[in-house]
Amino acid sequence: MSNAPFKKFARIGDLRKITGIEYQASIAMVVDGFFEDAAASIQSIKANTAPDIAITVIISGEHDLGALQSEVDERTYLVQITNPVGWGEAMNALLKFAPAPYVVVMDPSTHFTGDAMTPVLEKLRENEFVAVGWRGGLVNVEDEWRSVDDKGPGEVDVLFSYFMALNRDAAVEANAFNIRAVYYRNADIEFSLKLRQAHGRLWQMELPLMQERHHGYYDTDEAYRDEQSKKNYDRILDRFRGKKEILTPRR
Repeated sequence: MSNAPFKKFARIGDLRKITGIEYQASIAMVVDGFFEDAAASIQSIKANTAPDIAITVIISGEHDLGALQSEVDERTYLVQITNPVGWGEAMNALLKFAPAPYVVVMDPSTHFTGDAMTPVLEKLRENEFVAVGWRGGLVNVEDEWRSVDDKGPGEVDVLFSYFMALNRDAAVEANAFNIRAVYYRNADIEFSLKLRQAHGRLWQMELPLMQERHHGYYDTDEAYRDEQSKKNYDRILDRFRGKKEILTPRR
């Protein structure tokens, strides 16, 4: 490990702990480029959350972190994995080593515009739902499970990783994200259905959040994006399609 103001490892398997401090909740991000945008997202979190909300970030690959490095402080932790690591494996490490009982999986393109943490933590602490998020929906069974329909706030089959707050223990018990998901897209759908299969309930709500340009989608090589997205969705269809018993009531 280097003397940099953040942890740096060659491989994700070398990570053992992020911090010994315990927080009310932890916000987890995986970042691979566009560091100024990620820094702006982190700044929005700090401006709209209490000091006992940690921010944990895994940076995939050997990069000059630029603006992001200056965001390290008493509650913001960066871990750089110099050998590039897939999105699912990186997010699982952030779940496993989270310094809190509740973890928000969040995309760097998402920005806080107000206090989004208080309402989701209140909902999670009711212990009826293992995941609470901002955007999601119901699997479209008429479309042979190939799409998700946003029905607005309420109980859902799927939440998206733009902002997904989790009961950490429930997420880990459901085996978290698939490490074969090297790319983020559709990995959240697969994980949501794993939670449903484990009898976890998911809740979608309106929150004071906004999304800036989603570099992970729009600025990724199109062939790579489409190939990896399809691989992730093919696993969903192979494992879950037709298992209507795991779905919430239609609405």
